[in-house]
Amino acid sequence: MVTEDKPRRPLNSTAASLLGFLHQGPMSGWDLVAQAQDRIGDFWTITQSQVYRELATMHQHGLVEKGETGARDRTPYRITEDGREAFAEWIARDPGAETIRVPLLLTLSFGEFVERARLDRIIAANRVIHEQRLAGYLSGHDEQRMSPFERATLDFGIRYERAVLDWFDRLPELLTQTSRLS
Repeated sequence: MVTEDKPRRPLNSTAASLLGFLHQGPMSGWDLVAQAQDRIGDFWTITQSQVYRELATMHQHGLVEKGETGARDRTPYRITEDGREAFAEWIARDPGAETIRVPLLLTLSFGEFVERARLDRIIAANRVIHEQRLAGYLSGHDEQRMSPFERATLDFGIRYERAVLDWFDRLPELLTQTSRLS
């Protein structure tokens, strides 16, 4: 529990995401990892070790309560009222600007140091990943059962993947153009 003389520490995005999922009901760490992968895994990475570390910290700060260990040694966690308040504070904040972290772009930015055939294989493999992700977004989702917020997130994913695939289509031309600075 948070005391009067000890203010609550701000939530990090991983802890806040877990609290968001726990609004649906008690879940084990394993359930939370699966939920994170399914719901936000395409745009936000949460590892299994992060989940268990954050659950322990949130339990220590009174944001979640542990239930009785059940089948397969899974321990369910339940969000507390303090956890709901901390999540409400976190979700109401301005999330700030995004940071683009795309491993392919990092490699491509130093592409002159990579053998061209190897670079072409890397690009082709990454294109397949984006094609598969788009195909997944376009199938298997019952939009009628989704909240407007989930539909908006799915729409972003679809549009993003289409934009990335358009960029892949332009990439051969971009890589053969002479420098604009010359």
